[in-house]
Amino acid sequence: MKTINLETHLHQKIFDEDAYFPQCHASTLVRLENDILMCAWFAGTHEKHDDTAIWYSVFKDLRWSPPKVACDTLGIPCWNPVLFSPDQQKVLLYFKSGKTIPGWKTCFSTYDVTCDTWSPIKELVQCDIGGRGPVKNKPIKLSDKTVLAPASIETKDSWEAFVDLSTDDGFTWGPFIHVPLDRSKLTGKGIIQPSCWESQPGHVHMLLRSTEGCLFRSDSTDFGMTWCEAYPTPMANNNSGIDLTMLSDGTLLLLCNPLAENWGKRNLLTLFSSRDNGHTWMEEMIIEKDEQNKDSEFSYPAIISTKDQVYASYTHRRKTIVFLQLTIKKE
Repeated sequence: MKTINLETHLHQKIFDEDAYFPQCHASTLVRLENDILMCAWFAGTHEKHDDTAIWYSVFKDLRWSPPKVACDTLGIPCWNPVLFSPDQQKVLLYFKSGKTIPGWKTCFSTYDVTCDTWSPIKELVQCDIGGRGPVKNKPIKLSDKTVLAPASIETKDSWEAFVDLSTDDGFTWGPFIHVPLDRSKLTGKGIIQPSCWESQPGHVHMLLRSTEGCLFRSDSTDFGMTWCEAYPTPMANNNSGIDLTMLSDGTLLLLCNPLAENWGKRNLLTLFSSRDNGHTWMEEMIIEKDEQNKDSEFSYPAIISTKDQVYASYTHRRKTIVFLQLTIKKE
């Protein structure tokens, strides 16, 4: 299988370490009109601390703006922002708010591009506990215009994945569909944080983080209304977040930590490609690697793409967010 001709255009920190907060994590990216990008993440004293808020920065004219707070549920930790734009104009920001992961709820806000302001925070689904809507990775707009959000729920004893569906561009959410999982085959809690793509109309797929040392996968042939039992794949996973994007020719690009150990190290971040709908993968490039420091962390990537550009962001040692722009060169 032939690799893609990728050229690194930018590889930079979005902001200086320690300039705004002690720690940050879990970035998300969205592209708007005129090649404007937005990145968001949560930051504060540390993950789970009451002072964590959702921060953001805008990439315009080849520069990232100074980080600012987008949303904050005062006195309650914020987690896992997800940016989504159904039309490259409107911007929705989803994030979790809660003292604990099992008890968190999903909140959302919308962005005014002209005024650079965010609307008042609302609950995504009233009285929901556990987290409807996207949990880490971006929703995708299917060929029938339905928006599908990759989701999961974490309790003390088990992890489960599901998808949420929206018919109004992600403002309200209707049915949610669980992904079947045979728990008798597991050694750990399960699967969470799907990343999804549609290979042809109605044929939707997901890769999932797992506790089993590898990525899991599930497939749907009816626009996400039903899913096959999630099954293990050969791709190693250290029980850390992943993300993927599909290029215009159907090629998939996957960013992950390819280390086969539950709660394994996060000191290797690699970009893979697949030309056969995610059944086999080829290493494209190592993005970050630090074998000397076992505590180094390059994790929780986000990745999006256009016709000839690939954009990614990821946590860098919990001190900053790194931005990566790759150009797809014609062969």
